[in-house]
Amino acid sequence: MERFVSIGEAAKALGVSVTTLRRWEAQGRLIPEQTSGGHRRYNLARLKPEMFRASPDERRTVAYARVSGPDQKEDLGRQKRVLESYCAGQGWTCEVVADLGSGVNCQREGLRRLLGDLVEGHIGRLVVTRTDRLLRFGAELVFALCEAKDVEVVILNQGEETSFEEDLAKDVLEVITVLSVRLCGSRSSRNQKLLDGMKKAVEESQAC
Repeated sequence: MERFVSIGEAAKALGVSVTTLRRWEAQGRLIPEQTSGGHRRYNLARLKPEMFRASPDERRTVAYARVSGPDQKEDLGRQKRVLESYCAGQGWTCEVVADLGSGVNCQREGLRRLLGDLVEGHIGRLVVTRTDRLLRFGAELVFALCEAKDVEVVILNQGEETSFEEDLAKDVLEVITVLSVRLCGSRSSRNQKLLDGMKKAVEESQAC
């Protein structure tokens, strides 16, 4: 069935009359799409998502891997191998989604694709080596989405052992990196000096 349908088809799928749909539209309860010719089209994937949700047998196992920078590509490859080996040992066929970017950046391509598939109901199981591979801050929101979508979450807790201070330093450096990117367009030497000073202080604390 098509996602975008006419008002008559939408009314039939929802079990209501066309008049009811028009009333809901007037009340602002739903907003149809408009074609180039000005015709209403209703997105059934939003109005009745269970019609498009994959069955449990069709939902995929997805493994997610991430590192912060290009100098960690070797670790990214190791993460992939760990995830693939674990899934194979469980008899699961998995798809590995990998990102190269900061853990505080929510705009990563792989993460956005993963979240989109979770929302659409295409994923039945999510496997990660560690919680912070998804996000350093806010991974709980991803897990809440998984719970709402009845997605099994498997956290292997495998990875380099780091102290609290080392993890904190990495978090701060990644925040500074994101701020640097956002402020670089301002061409403010004051901003850049402030960020450089913060980064130097964190790096010196790591060396102690």
